[in-house]
Amino acid sequence: MPELVKNPRVMRKAQAELHESLQGKPTVTEDDLINLKYIKLIIKEALRVHPVVPLLLPRECQEPRKIMGYDIPKGTTVFVNVWMISRDPKYWDEAETFKPERFEAGTVEFKGTDFEFTPFGSGRRMCPGMTFAQANMEQLLAMLLYHFDWELPEGLAPSELDMTEEVGITLGRKHDLYLNPFARVPMQAAP
Repeated sequence: MPELVKNPRVMRKAQAELHESLQGKPTVTEDDLINLKYIKLIIKEALRVHPVVPLLLPRECQEPRKIMGYDIPKGTTVFVNVWMISRDPKYWDEAETFKPERFEAGTVEFKGTDFEFTPFGSGRRMCPGMTFAQANMEQLLAMLLYHFDWELPEGLAPSELDMTEEVGITLGRKHDLYLNPFARVPMQAAP
C-alpha cells in the first residue's frame, strides 16, 4: 500500500483493471484473481523492493568453493542477502524505482529458479507457504483496491511519505502507515 500511495498512476491502473474485470460485482472472489494480471505484477514488484525476509535462512557450505574470487571454506555459514540482490542494478533497471511493469514479460518468477528474485528462497528449503501467501496477498490487495479509494492524511504529499524500513528477522516499515479510505464499491455482508 505505501508504494501504491507513492505511485498514484500504479494504483489507478490496478483499480481500472479491477473495475473492468469485475464489472460491478459485489465483491472480489478467488475465481476473479485469475484475470487480474496487474495485481500480480504489483505484488511481485513489492516483494522485490520490500522482501519480507531480507536475509534467507543461513546455509552451511558443504564443500570448499570459490565464488567471485573469494574462497569459501567447508563449514562456513552463508547468508543470502535477498534485499541487496533485489536492488542490484546489475540485474534490475532502475532498481530503486517501483515499476510493476518490469515483470510484464513474465520471464522472472519468484518460484526459486530466477536467483535475482528469490523472496521465498530457492531449492528444497524454499518457503513452503509461498502459494498460500501469494493467494492471500492477491485477494487482500484486490479487495482493498476494489472497495476503496485511498488517500494520505491531509497535508501529506506522496513524495513526503516516509519509506524507512526496520530490519530484523523480517523487514517492515519503521513507522505506521495511515491512510484515509473512501468507499468505492460498498462491501456486502455474506448471507
